[in-house]
Amino acid sequence: MPSLIHFTLDPFSRRLRLALAEYGVPVELIDELPWEPSADIFELNPAGTVPVYLEDAATPVCGIEAIGEYLEETKSDRLSLIPGDAFARAEVRRLLGWFDGKFYAEVSEPILTEKVIRRFLPREKGGGGPDTGRVRQAMAQLRSHLDYIGHLADRRPWLAGGDLSLADLGAAAHLSAIDYFGDVPWADYPDAKSWFQRVKSRPSFRPLLADMVRGITPGPHYADLDF
Repeated sequence: MPSLIHFTLDPFSRRLRLALAEYGVPVELIDELPWEPSADIFELNPAGTVPVYLEDAATPVCGIEAIGEYLEETKSDRLSLIPGDAFARAEVRRLLGWFDGKFYAEVSEPILTEKVIRRFLPREKGGGGPDTGRVRQAMAQLRSHLDYIGHLADRRPWLAGGDLSLADLGAAAHLSAIDYFGDVPWADYPDAKSWFQRVKSRPSFRPLLADMVRGITPGPHYADLDF
């Protein structure tokens, strides 16, 4: 069985877990703690980051975009997650770049660093209480992203076009990691909420709703499909 080295709330790992489930590929999950990287992770990926996908014990594929493209090339006989013509596929990749670049820098990274990573780091390596200023700024940026998601969802069946794609899985992966803390103001963004409910209701999403991080209780509606 293939393996995925991941961290529970890492949005890039979450996107691959969703994609593998949509492709119908069973995978063994191997936990890796970003604040305490193992020697093995550097052997597999010189960057020392997750996710790392192993088709077999000797063949690691590293980096979110490389793994995503690899899976589409090798697992899409049943379902394509970068569907359509060249323009449609370009739109999927554009939106993936938006969420993995802009959303991650402005929202995911600061919230996960301040609310999770720093909690477990030793003080001499930057651990301690969260920088509440960074968290507030990230939450303010989140609102503009929810506006954009709502704009897309109001005009298309799915974010990139007529079919579910990696764009939906990427956006949902980032949002679900933030939603773990119960801080997403869904009531203010009904179009984004309706789209997220559709993605969250897919069978591929169910394992993510059971995720737990030691010492951090998920928000009250995290696992609720009718939040």
